[in-house]
Amino acid sequence: MRAHRPYAPPFVLFAATILASAFLLFEVQPLIARVILPWFGGSAAVWTACMVFFQVTLLVGYAYAHVLVSRVRPRLQGVVHLALLAASLAALPILPSESWKPAVEGDPTGRILLLLFAVVGLPYFLLSTTGPLVQAWFARAHPEREPYRLYALSNFGSMVALLSYPLVIEPFMATRLQAYAWSAGYLVFALLVGTLAAGLLKLADPAPRVAALPGATKPRAAEKFAWFALAAVPSVLLLAITHHLTQNISPIPFLWVVPLALYLLSFILSFESDRWYRRWLFLPAALALAAGMAWTLSDTNKNTSIWLLIPLHCAGLFVAAMTCHGELARLRPQPRYLTAYYLMISLGGAAGGVFVGLLAPNMFPDYYELPLGLAALLAVAVWAVWRATRAALPRPKALGATAFAGVAAAAVVAMLVWQKAEVVADSVMMGRNFYGTVRVQESGAGESAQRMLLHGTINHGKQFIAPGRLSWPTTYYGPDSGVALAIAATRTDAPQRVGIVGLGTGTLTAYSRSGDAYRVYEINPLVDRVAREQFRYLANASGKVETVIGDARLSMEREPDQQYDVLAIDAFSSDAIPVHLLTREAFATYLRHVRPGGVLALHISNRYLDLAPVLQQLAGHFGKYALKIEADGDDAAGTYNTTWVLIADSPGALEAVGLASAGTPLDAEAAVRLWTDDYSNLLKLARFKSKS
Repeated sequence: MRAHRPYAPPFVLFAATILASAFLLFEVQPLIARVILPWFGGSAAVWTACMVFFQVTLLVGYAYAHVLVSRVRPRLQGVVHLALLAASLAALPILPSESWKPAVEGDPTGRILLLLFAVVGLPYFLLSTTGPLVQAWFARAHPEREPYRLYALSNFGSMVALLSYPLVIEPFMATRLQAYAWSAGYLVFALLVGTLAAGLLKLADPAPRVAALPGATKPRAAEKFAWFALAAVPSVLLLAITHHLTQNISPIPFLWVVPLALYLLSFILSFESDRWYRRWLFLPAALALAAGMAWTLSDTNKNTSIWLLIPLHCAGLFVAAMTCHGELARLRPQPRYLTAYYLMISLGGAAGGVFVGLLAPNMFPDYYELPLGLAALLAVAVWAVWRATRAALPRPKALGATAFAGVAAAAVVAMLVWQKAEVVADSVMMGRNFYGTVRVQESGAGESAQRMLLHGTINHGKQFIAPGRLSWPTTYYGPDSGVALAIAATRTDAPQRVGIVGLGTGTLTAYSRSGDAYRVYEINPLVDRVAREQFRYLANASGKVETVIGDARLSMEREPDQQYDVLAIDAFSSDAIPVHLLTREAFATYLRHVRPGGVLALHISNRYLDLAPVLQQLAGHFGKYALKIEADGDDAAGTYNTTWVLIADSPGALEAVGLASAGTPLDAEAAVRLWTDDYSNLLKLARFKSKS
């Protein structure tokens, strides 16, 4: 009689389920972050908060898979998972209600996490369980086959999702359509995993456990800690490097996705085969690239070209992730312990995310995560050198090689410590919150003594300390700047109304006269406090100055028409572009608040991006006229080279106030599409070298 063969779903069903879950898991991350980014000020920290949620949910999903596989009989596993799967369908489609928009100022991290839990919590949780759970089911159904390649397949699906989002999906699909398409894909995933879960009901109960190989031992506590640490270090670097790039360039999906794709590529290569990770190549490269990244963090190198900054940090992240994940893959246990292994990996990843996203902003006054992550990477590299040499070389040579690596690592760490010590020594005050790092420095002596506000790596205003120069408007707001010319040109004998988006040090209020009304929108309460406590522009202003704390766009959407003579938009955070403030929908709000004959002034000085074509498209869409005014800086007066664009009803409106000849009309740029809340493309605007 032929022996009865237990039910075993085909490999292709496991592979299709893994691919679908991985694709959807990483497609939803930039999608939902892109939707909510404008609601929370367009800050780089929005993505970091989202990543914390995703990593913690992934940890919960892996823990669920571990408990389900190790403690629950197969038939009951199928019942439980099918029930949760059915419940998750109630969350579709994944479109958050606008009621989640913040109504009060303050750190919105908690609100972001609650929003994500309510909108994508259960679907994302079930997607996160799929990798370890389906691999465990595969190991039960096909005990003779290796399940770890399914992990590489999972990471491949994730990388395809990440790369397709900024290159294919975001440029051609509105976010609402993206959400509906993702929801349809989730239904397909539910059908696939539901088929596998239903198949568990056909297994004999209880199913045999995966047999241990001869001589195998249960992983020790030291091994589990190594799994945790080797997952935590690249997680810290992933978020720290992404935050560094998006804070200083722009919080856009492209700069979210590329680092994450490289991070996942390291998983794919490390778990596909041991041949990809070569210690002789990656360990020296990790030391060299860590030194290069540390070099760019110095204040003296803050104007590093975008074409060096992005490749250097992305290459550094990839090499760091390959080093850690390559060592992690070499420590993988037998299949019977794979859910515990993945649980420790996800615990390490979540711990790294929580450290960068939640703990560090409340622990440190400045941005220490990237230096600490680099120091941890160097420690891993030295440990890996010791592991590699102690088995291959005599003990004296192994100790010598490790000591050499240790000295090189210590030199880089010493450079990082020196850099941070120098920053602290030069700072009058340092502070940090959800919206970034803020510090105040003093320089010069006598009449040239000045106090400067730094947000990230960018000067956001300064003021001379000498009593006779306290009222001088400096930096980007000198008398020849476009905004100063607009304020002067629109003055009459009546009180002037001026709106300002972005407080900085409050420099523009120096132009106010008695009776004038200046209304300043500032999203960061820390900047408002620093402007009042460390600078004198607001206290010395002749006119009435009112500050509105909160996102400028959301605040203005709720306000009645303000009838501004001039509305100045200057809301850069470091060099990052607040994309949500430069869209068709944002401009409709601005223009509602500018009186007929008034001027909308936008500051577009930027080291990396030329925003003039975007403003020309927006002006043309609303039938307005755009004039670009560039002014040269004057060191003695404390002013910088600056570029402003003035937008008015017509050339005649600027001619009437004497501004038409002050600049250059903007020509339409056919290659640039109109930016909307659903579409923007910063890559087309990139400069090939930094502009000081």
